[in-house]
Amino acid sequence: MVKEPVRSHAAPIPAKQPAIRGTNQSGMRARNERLVLTLIRRHGALAKADIARLTNLSAQTVSVIMRALEDDGLLLRGSPQRGRVGQPLMPMTLNPTGAFFLGLKIGRRSLEIVLTDFLGAVRDRLMQVHLYPAYDGVLDFTFGAVESLSATLTAAERDRIAGLGIAIPFQIWDWAKTIGVDREAMADWRNRDIQADLAARLPFAVFLQNDATAACSAELVFGTSRQPGSFLHFYVAFFIGGGVVLDGSLFPGASGNAGALGSMPVPDGSGGMCQLIDRASLATLEACLRDAGADPSVLWRDTEHWGLPEAAMQAWIKQAGGAIAHAVNGAMAVIDFPTVMIDGWLPSKVRDLLVAQVAADLEGQDFTGLDRPKVIAGTIGKGARAMGAASQPLLDRFLIGYTR
Repeated sequence: MVKEPVRSHAAPIPAKQPAIRGTNQSGMRARNERLVLTLIRRHGALAKADIARLTNLSAQTVSVIMRALEDDGLLLRGSPQRGRVGQPLMPMTLNPTGAFFLGLKIGRRSLEIVLTDFLGAVRDRLMQVHLYPAYDGVLDFTFGAVESLSATLTAAERDRIAGLGIAIPFQIWDWAKTIGVDREAMADWRNRDIQADLAARLPFAVFLQNDATAACSAELVFGTSRQPGSFLHFYVAFFIGGGVVLDGSLFPGASGNAGALGSMPVPDGSGGMCQLIDRASLATLEACLRDAGADPSVLWRDTEHWGLPEAAMQAWIKQAGGAIAHAVNGAMAVIDFPTVMIDGWLPSKVRDLLVAQVAADLEGQDFTGLDRPKVIAGTIGKGARAMGAASQPLLDRFLIGYTR
């Protein structure tokens, strides 16, 4: 009796995500290599036969590509899978030390930088809390942190650092009054170029992205849950922001501001309207704590153990949840998102309570002519913006199909 062939653990391409096809024409090796790396990242270990099936590339082309990627240290051979007629399948996996990436989050209340490997695992991270991001202070922190994090790698691994990504609120200088500093203290952000200043002294490429879009990118590239093809992503930090994923790809928009959900108009609780940032941001909670005589710095020091007064926490969750639900309703009239994902610089318990509050408030919204989306928690958490920053050189150098 002939046994059924043993398959590798390749999952089918998710529904509503278009298949990514390769080309057998000469001169396209770089794109096809990215294609192979992307498929292995999405599906896990794959054999040559799986790659050929998913891409329509010839077996010979796939063999050449995978041999080159193995020689470059980007792929590792797995254990042969026996139990089928013919040669055993040899699944290939990503090599964790194949490349390294740095991600810098510049926040209104803190700085964070992470070092990730080729699988997206965080090797190390450094943080600094501040009252506001002083430009030269950010440069000093970054150069020192890059040196410290690089020192944790071997000399050969340091040569595999592919770049530094920056996640930053666009036009950060406009928020001086909101974060309680004089406009002149933030003037350098308007007049100087952080990307160029860092690139001038670092030996690798430097990338820049809106911080909320970066958080969404982290979920798309590194998220642990099986994601829907399209989703709307909210990220709650000093200001709430968001991102848009369509058909498995990040949609940043023409200026990089797609998913600027903080600017969505929502009820202000007094019969008028305001922006979502005024109802669902940690800046709002920070102000309430300060007015109550509590120390708001705990919000930025420890995201898992805030220890806030229960009444203040519940009031903020109710206010933020209702405002986010209103914004979701408006967004659904533009794009039919099947899923809304909520994450943030929040304790996991607070994030889950906020998700439940949004879902409950959506039940009371008028969805006539629309489908009510599923609301779920994000999987990255407090490090999403730094992780999203680190994903930028990864996407630029090694992957395909994650951005439009």
